[in-house]
Amino acid sequence: MSWNPLLDPQNPDPTNMDSIDTIIVPRARDIGGFEVRRALPSAKRQMVGPFIFFDQMGPAEFLTDQGIDVRPHPHIGLATVTYLYKGEFQHRDSLGTNQMIYPGEVNWMIAGNGVTHSERTSAQTRKGPSKLFGIQTWVALPESHEETDAAFEHHGEEALPFLQGEGKQVRLIIGNAYGERAPTKTFTEMFYADAILDAGASLPLPDNHEDRGIYVTQGSIDVAGDNFEAGQMMVFRPGDAITVKAGPAGARLILLGGETLGGPRRIWWNFVASSQEKIDAAKEAWANGDWEHGRFQLPPDDNAEFIPLP
Repeated sequence: MSWNPLLDPQNPDPTNMDSIDTIIVPRARDIGGFEVRRALPSAKRQMVGPFIFFDQMGPAEFLTDQGIDVRPHPHIGLATVTYLYKGEFQHRDSLGTNQMIYPGEVNWMIAGNGVTHSERTSAQTRKGPSKLFGIQTWVALPESHEETDAAFEHHGEEALPFLQGEGKQVRLIIGNAYGERAPTKTFTEMFYADAILDAGASLPLPDNHEDRGIYVTQGSIDVAGDNFEAGQMMVFRPGDAITVKAGPAGARLILLGGETLGGPRRIWWNFVASSQEKIDAAKEAWANGDWEHGRFQLPPDDNAEFIPLP
């Protein structure tokens, strides 16, 4: 752990309410007995920087023999980020990856031209009751890298930069912030961090990124005298100095943002692309189901089922 002066605001409260561009209250969705809260994309905002999809998973509790079973499904044109607060699950993909993920770690899967993966509660965890709480988000790839080869990275808790100031802790998951850089490979400038604030602690947002947002996962924060509770996302105007203050119970936040892309993205099911033609080509490839010679393959050790094209 290290103290970082960039975590301490230079001004006790330089923020005003005019700095907030958008407030998003996520909509709840049931995905088969398991609830997620989706903040992005929303009617008010498609992306924050390159982040185009943002789901809070849980918190959920499972009985013995229960868990999540997200069958193999495809992606193009994006990178997925999985970060857990509680619980675990097993990631398997068409690259041959078979990776468990636990709290404080990061799974970063670059879909590029196409990848297939599944996410399931492991057989070991199903032997007893379990919990799951975390965030999944997608990063849209720049047009120059939409057709890049698929890849996967896993980084343990110890590999991610961890900073602390008075009453606050920040773990950098993706990109760069506060003078630190996470080990994950990125194609544009961005930041994605897990912040824990004690009651009354203040935290400035990184000032070196064009687009910036905060999602309140637990507790509450004060922004220029207004209170925001867990389950809300705020997106701020570019260039303004932003400082937030934790409420009386403290707060846990996801900080996110970065460089905006050269244009809007089309999003359909699990596909993200700069053109409808690319979406249509991926739809056709998945519907054809040619797992041996086609564009998409199934994970080699999870190939008995898959999610059909909607």
